[in-house]
Amino acid sequence: MFRHELEKEGLLVVRCHAMSSKDVKVAVGLSGGVDSSLAAAMLVAQGYDVIGLTMKIWQGAYKVQEGLKHACFGPGEEEDIASCERMARMLGIPYHVIDLSNEYEHHVVEYFREEYKSGRTPNPCIVCNRELKFGFLADKARSAGVEFDFFATGHYARIEERNGVFYVKRASDLAKDQSYFLYGLDSQRLKTIMFPLGNMTKEEVRTLAKSYGLETAEKPESQDFVAGGDYAPLFEHDVPQPGDVVDRAGNVLGRHHGLPYYTIGQRRGLGISVGTDPFYVVALDSQKNQVVVGPNDGLFSEGLVSKSFRFQDPNTKVSSVRGFAKIRQNHKPVACLLEPGGQGGVVVHFEVAQRAVAPGQSVVIYSEDGLVLGGGIIDAAV
Repeated sequence: MFRHELEKEGLLVVRCHAMSSKDVKVAVGLSGGVDSSLAAAMLVAQGYDVIGLTMKIWQGAYKVQEGLKHACFGPGEEEDIASCERMARMLGIPYHVIDLSNEYEHHVVEYFREEYKSGRTPNPCIVCNRELKFGFLADKARSAGVEFDFFATGHYARIEERNGVFYVKRASDLAKDQSYFLYGLDSQRLKTIMFPLGNMTKEEVRTLAKSYGLETAEKPESQDFVAGGDYAPLFEHDVPQPGDVVDRAGNVLGRHHGLPYYTIGQRRGLGISVGTDPFYVVALDSQKNQVVVGPNDGLFSEGLVSKSFRFQDPNTKVSSVRGFAKIRQNHKPVACLLEPGGQGGVVVHFEVAQRAVAPGQSVVIYSEDGLVLGGGIIDAAV
């Protein structure tokens, strides 16, 4: 039905040259958005034996306001699942909803709370991808009797094999690239993963989805973790304690509402007045329950420490690695040098000092041509 359009656009995604695509079963993680919907449609068009999978993560245990813009976690999940069911019927593929609400609570929500209470800035998308989407979803589906050879999603990323090691690679469209969130996928997992949209732009995705008649073609993107972007409901049973806002010398400048509501580099909502120059959050001290603020120049760091850093190729020698470091999703990678940091970790030295290095976020190291060489949680700025 759609194969001609894919061939014309050069968008066929073939990973199994040794066998016909019709002999290959591919499970697609469907979220109810245009990206995953098109990924499924493209694979159907190529003749793969496609199965739709959706993870159910919302239990209704938190008082998240309804009617807000959809997010990963919130009451809009029921509507998204209904959309996925219609999509599966349209494409003529089997569809399964896998309940991962307990796993999500334990691995993502509890992690999110604990990190913020510890004065760190968590990244739930990275944990969700590693543990839930590419972990529990695929594994629990298989244990329930759903058989498949490959697992595909609508992420904007690519996969490349070099010397027997599979790497995540940046998407062709750097503006939409999501490789930063996927550094936790090891080579063994990547062998059986597909990213059909890796060579496409968002505009191409929407245009192709519209030509297929997919109902999600014009659906707005959902980028918030919690519906409405308000994290307060996640702490309703463990309310964060207020504390002092201080400068680097320890002078009290005001009061904060709780560490989870602040992040490194934040300027708005501090409720303090310190003359003409703006102040920013430069540190979160969980031991003293203090938000430390200072001028913008106090936000720049020459490097960082990551104790949990893992290279994609386990044979990589740390002392010889140069690359490009990305310290958050919307950060422009900066040239860097890696050195051993003790206990298996690394110290990353930036070529140019970087702003707002936030412990709890992740550092991802890229090669010049866009391979994800490795990554880890940021433990400290240096």
